[in-house]
Amino acid sequence: MKTPTFLSVLTLAAFFCVAAAGPSVTWDKANQAGLDALRIGHNAEAEKQLAAALKEAETFGPADARLGTSLNNLASLYDTQGKYEQAEPLYKRALAVREKVLGLEHAEVAVTLNNLADLYRVQGKFGLAEPLYKRALAIKERALGPEHANLATTLSNLAELYRAQEKYDLAEPLYKRALAVTEKGLGADSPAIALCADNLASLYLTQEKYDLAEPLYKRALTITEKSLGAEHANTGILAGSLGDVYRAQGKFELAAPLYKRALVIAESALGPDSPDLAPRLNNLAVTYKALKKYDLAEPLYKRSLAITEKSLGTEHRSVATSLNNLAMLYQAQGKHDLAEPLHKRALAIKEKTLGANHPSVATTLENYAELLKATKRPAEAAAMLKRAAAIRAKKFGSDD
Repeated sequence: MKTPTFLSVLTLAAFFCVAAAGPSVTWDKANQAGLDALRIGHNAEAEKQLAAALKEAETFGPADARLGTSLNNLASLYDTQGKYEQAEPLYKRALAVREKVLGLEHAEVAVTLNNLADLYRVQGKFGLAEPLYKRALAIKERALGPEHANLATTLSNLAELYRAQEKYDLAEPLYKRALAVTEKGLGADSPAIALCADNLASLYLTQEKYDLAEPLYKRALTITEKSLGAEHANTGILAGSLGDVYRAQGKFELAAPLYKRALVIAESALGPDSPDLAPRLNNLAVTYKALKKYDLAEPLYKRSLAITEKSLGTEHRSVATSLNNLAMLYQAQGKHDLAEPLHKRALAIKEKTLGANHPSVATTLENYAELLKATKRPAEAAAMLKRAAAIRAKKFGSDD
């Protein structure tokens, strides 16, 4: 239901931490050039320079802090590219060097612990990530105190770890604490507040606690509008998130202008054919359909379908979802001749990509059966419903 999030985790920019032990023009130049390239997304140049800096750092010996910095920086580059197998040993080695050279309680040790934990978390290796986050948090608490704003990053990351495991009772107090320390340290209108408020609101939205999510999203949206501008991409994402809250409650008249605003901002930022527009188009179309504004919903569904086909191919299961959405719109208007070929194509794609006995196939069969009933074909409808029931029974039976 939710479109791309404004912030899932507050990421600590570890590659900005540089601990040098004596002058080295070659290392300084390569390291800085690598960081500069990384900031602007020139990954090939960043890798070249950071690898050169690491090669130079190796000559300093294992007791030089620059070695830990270079290892951590190059690992961060690979991490951002999703090259986890290359990043992990570098992070581990950086951690060992920093612990030995700087001590077990040093701030840069906490940085690398957090980075390695992030790497494990995004791979779903939660058992490996949790103790690293906890240790990083403990180091920072001892160094800075329990109410310092710099704790927010690790608190939010640990909370995100628990949220990913649906341990909401553990995630909530951490998100709340991240928000509290940020408010105390940076002020109630700091842009960082928007990040923390969005995290907590997203947790509440997941739990269907809409009365708690709504004011947090509103606050995050207001702060972001003020700090980044009304047309900024993050403003649009937050507008869409607030729209999610209203849509989930059936408040479609409130959701529609927010979804429209999110779409307009995204179009401006990403261009009219970006794959990221598809879910935003779909959200607005669903809302218009619920409001029976079918003439407004149809072109949005069609455009979402076209973008999805172009970006993912005509046989992708997401295309089947778009086909189903458009078919159900036509069905709601009694345009069965337009809906039926879409149902047929959606069913064929789902059977091919998901298998004949997938629950999503059952959903498409049920939708198609409603059309068959409406067009006076009860025997065909009954056959489809019987097949759908068998799929669902098999699924539930296999879970026992």
